Amino acid sequence: MQKQWKRISIVLATAWVATLIVGVMMSLPHAANNDAYAEQQIQGRAAMQNLNTAQDISSAFRTVAEVIRPSVVSISTKTDVASRARQLPPNLRRQLPPGFEEYFRDGRGRQNSEPQQQGQGSGVIVREDGYILTNNHVVEGADIVSVELSHGVKVDADVVGTDPETDLAVLKINRDGLTAVPFGDSDAIQVGDWVLAIGSPFGLDQTVTAGIISGKNRVQGIVDGGHGFEDFLQTDAAINPGNSGGPLVNLRGELIGINTAILSRSGASAGIGFAIPVGLARPVLNSIIEHGEVRRGFLGAQVADVTPEVVEEFGLKVNKGALIRGVLAGQPAANAKLQPGDVILETDGRPVTTSSRLVNYIASRPPGESVQMKVNRNGKMMDVTVNLQERTDQAMAMFGAGTALGAELEPVTPRTAERYGYTDLEQGLIVTSVNDEGIAAEAGMQVGDVIEGAAGRPVNSVAQLTQILAEAQRQQVPLQVVVRRGNTRMLLVIR
Repeated sequence: MQKQWKRISIVLATAWVATLIVGVMMSLPHAANNDAYAEQQIQGRAAMQNLNTAQDISSAFRTVAEVIRPSVVSISTKTDVASRARQLPPNLRRQLPPGFEEYFRDGRGRQNSEPQQQGQGSGVIVREDGYILTNNHVVEGADIVSVELSHGVKVDADVVGTDPETDLAVLKINRDGLTAVPFGDSDAIQVGDWVLAIGSPFGLDQTVTAGIISGKNRVQGIVDGGHGFEDFLQTDAAINPGNSGGPLVNLRGELIGINTAILSRSGASAGIGFAIPVGLARPVLNSIIEHGEVRRGFLGAQVADVTPEVVEEFGLKVNKGALIRGVLAGQPAANAKLQPGDVILETDGRPVTTSSRLVNYIASRPPGESVQMKVNRNGKMMDVTVNLQERTDQAMAMFGAGTALGAELEPVTPRTAERYGYTDLEQGLIVTSVNDEGIAAEAGMQVGDVIEGAAGRPVNSVAQLTQILAEAQRQQVPLQVVVRRGNTRMLLVIR
């Protein structure tokens, strides 16, 4: 009997253990399912949030595109090559390749086959009464400029004024009630902010591309042969040929830049585009509309970046700003008691981080305006008020004037050329006085001579000529100088 109960106990125990194991086994998938379900719920909510965010961005892009499109125009240009070439002197016409002289006859028989160069670009309406902002290189040299509005209507446009130094131009069409773009703050835009570029790449009008601000304050040396004013916004929004002159806008639909150039080996977008910030463009626009030309402020000082090398060389007490290296007597900087060695840190409350930013800001101010500056002089902070004069060719020429070879020299400007009886000078240094015991006198130079080149290189400043002369002296070789006297060019040798 005991053996029988023992067997029954063993069976019951085994059954109980088995039941317990089955229960545990049955409960495990349920718990796992609950965890998986909860995780799926979390992932689903995150996915919906991401989708909502993407839809919000998409909606913002769509809204901005719809708002801005009526302000964006396509620009077409034509240049009558034949009419331009008819202006060539006869001796140059005779040098044309065989067959081309056909196009330069005075009229008859070939009028319908005269060649024309055609151009394409974009622009943006900035005033309801028909003013349009675009790039200078879009309309430069064009004989005919036409504008296509967003609804397909084409109208002729007049060029009100151009500014090669910023690569900007202002057009005017005879239309009222247009939709003008609102202006934004290009100083406030930050790297990483979303932007849209709108224009007519490859002739595809009203094309919208999106990207971010990739960089600010870029200086590429591409405007006006490297002598222009640059402070580019960099963007990865696709910019292609035909986008030039079109707007770069923020997600509020405000104009923050004019699309101008790309960095590319293929000629198409490579994700590096440049736009002129509206902070630089707007003063140019206003000056052209008001005066028909750009009038810029003039400081009368030579400036340089504050670099670690410059800090060490001059013993500066600051490591940023714009260093004044030279001051022109009688000009605004000198009148405000600024001195070589001063470092300009702010202009009208705006930080000065590079010399180009200072130059751009001064040039954006109208002549006669006062600029408030914070200046560091040997570690001491100063507040200085500078009353700007007008930046003219004559004013700029003062930077290049000076003494070399025992002679007083001035860079060629329309005024200096006229003073000495020249009508076709474009570059060089005019001799304004000669020291009887100097090198120039020994070489036979006279007042009114124009030094056009030295050592086979053109010269446009005294500093440049002095450098070339120093190189010749180091190499102990004679310096050959090309001099124009009236209508005669001579080769003089400086030993």
